[in-house]
Amino acid sequence: MNMNVSQALLQVPVASTGDQSTIHDVEFFFSEQLSAFFDKRLRAMWLRWNPSPRPNFNPRLLSDLDGYCRFLTRTGGSVDDHGETIPLEYAILASRVPGVFNLGGDLALFMQLIDRKDRAGLLEYGKSCINVLYRNYISHELPITTISLVQGECLGGGFEAALSSDLLVAERQARFGFPEILFNLFPGMGAYSFLERRIGRRAAEELITCGKIYSADDMLARGVVDLVAEEGRGEAEIAALIKARHRSRNGLVGVAAARRSVHKLDYDELLSVVEAWVDTALRLSIRDLKLMQRLASRQDGLGESQQLH
Repeated sequence: MNMNVSQALLQVPVASTGDQSTIHDVEFFFSEQLSAFFDKRLRAMWLRWNPSPRPNFNPRLLSDLDGYCRFLTRTGGSVDDHGETIPLEYAILASRVPGVFNLGGDLALFMQLIDRKDRAGLLEYGKSCINVLYRNYISHELPITTISLVQGECLGGGFEAALSSDLLVAERQARFGFPEILFNLFPGMGAYSFLERRIGRRAAEELITCGKIYSADDMLARGVVDLVAEEGRGEAEIAALIKARHRSRNGLVGVAAARRSVHKLDYDELLSVVEAWVDTALRLSIRDLKLMQRLASRQDGLGESQQLH
């Protein structure tokens, strides 16, 4: 189903399963790459992406995600369920791609833009990323809690997306890292800003510049991940977390708002980092671009392997 959010958003009732932790009452289709389920009992929107042809942030997916953000704003964070208006309390980011949360930036597109010295094109891509991540970081200016559920590979821009939520839940098999330094670049769509506020400057720079891949338990120990679930238990653990927070939810939303106020992050900060990222990308050497091509080929390989499942 291919439907732009500029058109009427398709809203489809979904039959109950009987399992209260996983009942989804309404499904919203934004495109083949993006859809969301509203769980009435948890008052949670489960957003899942399925990027094609490879599991990264292609421009169309970014446009769909922008449409999702606008949808939440336009509805005031509420869902019309069979004539009943239900306020949204949680917004969850996750993936439909088995074994992959998201591999990050569209490296093939980056190489094309760098080859053409297209600064405007690179800047437009970066801005489309931070437009979405900033909206998630500020909880869409709604009294909701944002959660990222990582169930597989979470690299580069995918890691940045996961960090933009209030809470980061990972299944034990998940892996995290910023490979950009391997081709002489850095993650420029929020990594430094989000990490510095979570774990401090020194630890943030170490993660960004080492090029290593870390386990979910590693990230829990470093204070990056908030909760580690066993494989296949991510959704159930989030449901349990939501139920456990029920009586104190309003206070916890207030604490999150206070945290964002104390550790203030302005959109202009993210934009200035994107501009630095663009300038750095345009200085990459032929050798650097060859290394980027290798990682792009790995993205292609992971995408193809997941399509076979």
